[in-house]
Amino acid sequence: MCSTLIEETDTAVATPPAFPPSALETAYLQFLQDYPSYAATHRLTQLRQSDYRRLDEQGQIYLDYTGGGLYAESQLNKHFELLRSHVYGNPHSANPTSQAMTELVEGTRRTVRQYFNAGDDYVVVFTPNASGALKHVGESYPFGPHGRYLLTFDNHNSVNGIREFAQAKGAEFIYLPLTRPELRIDRDKLVELLDTIDPAYPHLFAYPAQSNFSGVKHPLAYIELAHQKGWDVLLDAAAFVPTNRLDLQQVQPDFVSLSFYKMFGYPTGIGALLVHKRALAKLHRPWFAGGTVNFATVQGRGHVLTPGEAGFEDGTVDYLNIPAVKIGLQHLESIGMETIGERVRCLTGWLLAHLYALRHSNGHPMIRIYGPTTTVDRGGTVTLNFYGPDEKLLDYRRIEELANQQGISLRTGCFCNPGAGEMAEDLTPEEVQGIMADEPNLNLPRFLQMIQYREHKSAGAIRVSVGLATNFADVYRFMHFAASFRDQTNLNIGEVTFDIESCRVIRDGS
Repeated sequence: MCSTLIEETDTAVATPPAFPPSALETAYLQFLQDYPSYAATHRLTQLRQSDYRRLDEQGQIYLDYTGGGLYAESQLNKHFELLRSHVYGNPHSANPTSQAMTELVEGTRRTVRQYFNAGDDYVVVFTPNASGALKHVGESYPFGPHGRYLLTFDNHNSVNGIREFAQAKGAEFIYLPLTRPELRIDRDKLVELLDTIDPAYPHLFAYPAQSNFSGVKHPLAYIELAHQKGWDVLLDAAAFVPTNRLDLQQVQPDFVSLSFYKMFGYPTGIGALLVHKRALAKLHRPWFAGGTVNFATVQGRGHVLTPGEAGFEDGTVDYLNIPAVKIGLQHLESIGMETIGERVRCLTGWLLAHLYALRHSNGHPMIRIYGPTTTVDRGGTVTLNFYGPDEKLLDYRRIEELANQQGISLRTGCFCNPGAGEMAEDLTPEEVQGIMADEPNLNLPRFLQMIQYREHKSAGAIRVSVGLATNFADVYRFMHFAASFRDQTNLNIGEVTFDIESCRVIRDGS
């Protein structure tokens, strides 16, 4: 345990911190007592010093893993060595370089199936990202009159956007509410809505395995519940799979969307749609493109779509980068998803507890956390807002500016998940529609400004998220930053020291 402490604190002080190293060491020892299982994640401490050393060399505190994962140096080295030592061509041919590339692409496809334990039940469609995967479902699913598209308030906009395809084909779309304050799916309402269909028509239920807004892990058991009641299920796994194991023999959604850069940082521009073979025949593409047809004719005015996943991979796939997906998955396997998940759980638990304890000198809370305040059925995404001692919302955009000055990367806004933000702030349809009616050219910054002015509410927030390369010094430094807003109303922050035991700020050494 002592050697682990030395490694963590040595990493933390590579760039001189704004707080005394002794305070960090004391806090870290207490953290290890509170979260003893953290010591078992020592492999990630070693990788922080090797594969992710650029974080400390540049003094960066990266807390945006829900936005994008970080790549390991070893991933780049293996991929570049592969490209340096071989000649690869466009896989749409039978020449030697093309065949070599085809083998790598198909080998990566097999690795994806193996990683998610998909067996032969699923096909893997490579897409530009999770949004591209979701668009495939939206444009190809057999929505129609008498059919329904059921989705939760807690969905990414790329899932929300599927409602436009459903509506255009005459299907009804319905939103499933969340419970407050934890922002979980209302199970009773879900059962009620699942029961109100004619099973003779196609119906699609879409929800995230983990919220990119609140970090809530929604039950995967809802997949089988929906199946029993005659629904197909679309599972958005983009925020879930970076720190959790998804076993597609244990749960079998009809469609799964994900982005690989959120799992391991590199490459960007490649995602996947995993389609269960029982559902594949239901999808009917509204167009065809190069690479998706076995035959197309101008004179005959017809085409024959390629069966299986190739019928959805428009044009030429990103063939030189696809092998890097296999390297990334092997990187995660070498660490162990259970190790990553436990590290994230420990750091998130510590962060939640200390954020929740922050108080102004008059006793009012400094922080409002959206979603669960414990690690029960939640991941490493923590969304919050700061409030002054007068209980007024502090401008999260200014807080982001101040974080930037300290080398802290976090994210602000609505995170492309407007429904969860609206539920979190208890916005009503009348409030939102009133602003939309008054502002025909509405954009998000203007909406946030108006909702705060009119209703004294916010649909935006601050999101910090931890991942496989996060260490204790990162979350400690963010807590030091968060505590500096004690008794602040104008956000002119002075020099502070943060006492981790009492969550108390000592300003200007006094």
